[in-house]
Amino acid sequence: MANTRHQASGSASRGSAPSRGSRQRPRSRDDDAPIIPILARKVREVEAKAQAGGKLGPTNRTKYQVIALLMREERARVKGDSELGDVNRAELLKRLDGIAQILARTAARDTSLITLLEPDAGVSTVAQRFRRDWLLESGAELSPDELIITREAEAKPELPQNQVVPKSVKARQLANPFLAPDFSAAQARPVVTVRRLANWELLGPLFKSFEYGSGGQAATMALPEAPRLDRLSPRGMELMHHQARFIESARLGHRSYLLADEPGLGKTAQSLLAASVAGAYPLLAVVPNVVKMNWAREVELWTPHRRATVIHGDGDTLDAFADVVIVNYDVLDRHRTWLGTLGFKGMVVDEAHFIKNLQSQRSKHVLALAEQIRRRTPGGNPLLMALTGTPLINDVDDFRAIWQFLGWIDGDKPAPALMAKLEEIGLTPADFGFYAEARKAVIDMGIVRRRKVDVAADLPAKRIADLPVELDDDLGRSIRQAERELAARLVTRYNALVAARHPGTAPADLDDEQRTAYIRAVANAELEESKGQTTGENVFTMVRKIGQAKAGLAADYAAQLAHSVGKVVFFAKHIDVMDAAEKIFAKRDLRTVSLRGDQTAVARQAAIDAFNNDPDVAVAVCSLTAAGVGVNLQAASNVVLAELSWTAAEQTQAIDRVHRIGQDEPVTAWRIIAAHTIDARIAELIGSKQGLAARALDGSEEEISSADSVQASALIYLLGQALDGEI
Repeated sequence: MANTRHQASGSASRGSAPSRGSRQRPRSRDDDAPIIPILARKVREVEAKAQAGGKLGPTNRTKYQVIALLMREERARVKGDSELGDVNRAELLKRLDGIAQILARTAARDTSLITLLEPDAGVSTVAQRFRRDWLLESGAELSPDELIITREAEAKPELPQNQVVPKSVKARQLANPFLAPDFSAAQARPVVTVRRLANWELLGPLFKSFEYGSGGQAATMALPEAPRLDRLSPRGMELMHHQARFIESARLGHRSYLLADEPGLGKTAQSLLAASVAGAYPLLAVVPNVVKMNWAREVELWTPHRRATVIHGDGDTLDAFADVVIVNYDVLDRHRTWLGTLGFKGMVVDEAHFIKNLQSQRSKHVLALAEQIRRRTPGGNPLLMALTGTPLINDVDDFRAIWQFLGWIDGDKPAPALMAKLEEIGLTPADFGFYAEARKAVIDMGIVRRRKVDVAADLPAKRIADLPVELDDDLGRSIRQAERELAARLVTRYNALVAARHPGTAPADLDDEQRTAYIRAVANAELEESKGQTTGENVFTMVRKIGQAKAGLAADYAAQLAHSVGKVVFFAKHIDVMDAAEKIFAKRDLRTVSLRGDQTAVARQAAIDAFNNDPDVAVAVCSLTAAGVGVNLQAASNVVLAELSWTAAEQTQAIDRVHRIGQDEPVTAWRIIAAHTIDARIAELIGSKQGLAARALDGSEEEISSADSVQASALIYLLGQALDGEI
């Protein structure tokens, strides 16, 4: 971004003496730095938004970044301006320090803003426009290069050094080395006559439209009616009505989908049959390691006339002539070279929330492959499907990478097809009704979201039951002592913050708004420090200790269930908790299988098969992170959650390994809760964090809870309790 960041020498011309001296009016203190009052006004606007909602939306996040960028530039200019007197320089630096303090306060409310201040943080075209417009407002004379905003090409992930080309791929290439060139993919893209929305920043409003909700309407595009006869599913298999409607949409020509059905509604089967009716072969499926063998099995089950191949390691066993190529995220990097040239006509990204971080190598590789497939597919219109039952984990911005993969947006702006839909609305973000119509325009691009309660009425009920347990041993007492020590540390930090901000004022004399703001600032600061700690007591180590303390009690309860009602799935976050549980199950003469992150795909699938098919296997001991997605364990109807997740989505995914199509009995998830500890509060917080997805996707009108993470909310609660004398 060469045109967006300048050294002190390059910025000095904006406030040089000759330019200021030409003005025919009395001097004011702003004449030496006319950008400062603009930054002061903008930063107060951003701070007000943060105070109102906690977490900033995309537009205000961009403004925050530009304020910080210009503040750094102006500070360097002021320090290096030899024409300024010492008094004026000190006054200007003091005013810039005031802006910096407001930025710091805002970052304390929303710690995700800190990443925008890093030196390598990308500067979007929207940020460049804000910067240009504010500088022009200040009266700065900009160079022609600064006046013209051009969108630089997105940085593509560099090909790793470990690139491989399996022998099978070479054989395929040699089998037909004289392919005729196909220029159909190079046809002109849709031409959009941009008038009304030419100068509007649109991604922020598009994301915001989902945050506002829908007045009771679920986020699902209009789908055609299902054919009367099911001519697609193999003998002995039967499509459900909602599955048939999705597949019919693909048969009729739709080519990009965010398939966000709730977990357990058969998204894999729908995507495979959609590829079949669309003729999207060869098809590339990018999936988590834990499910890639199951994907191969699903191909055989639903499209038995097609061959699937799974990439393991360097691809020595790959069949490059197969119809469906399945690769897991972890080895995608080393196969980038040849995957981009194989001629795929379709691509599926399973558990698409895995790519939500645009800065991760995983996301960059997926998006680069999708772009290559989009360019090379005849007609330039491949079948692209993102599958996830939990597309929103933290905030609406989680949509960004998925929309980019599907080709709905292009960097910081809508792609031509979506832009055309927005132009057809006839409104701008300033007009009443734009947000509802814009939301519908995005949904019509291909969002499909169905809930079990709506489309699978015959699926048995699901309930979550909490089982409080008392931790009375030495470990339990040490946990409660650690909580008191952490609370005391938070109180000390809180009192120091109040003393610094309000000298001579007792903490008890603050008003409720100030108290809440300072509690949140202290909690977020503590959380950020904890993330980098490997030793000492913090919220993460405390929760881990609680899990260790609950391990025996949770395993005992799971063993009772296994002896009385049958198979049980036991979930934990940490390996030591899983190890402790397996020892207890062995003492109870219960056979177990284990699903962990360090297993090979073959070993994991063998464990899943044993649990589902062998009546002597009583318990599946599973890692929340390694087995919480894409695994079918419906041989059980009871789930024991020995440790709590940090997100509602992770908890839902785990339970829905059991509560899915094929389940015949009501499902109960038993959460083991350590009573009288922070564990109980975390259990409450997890349930309160589901409002965003319900509002954005399911038509719910419930209010979205605080944007703070569960960890930060837990610390806020702990500090509040301590200040009230309840700890």
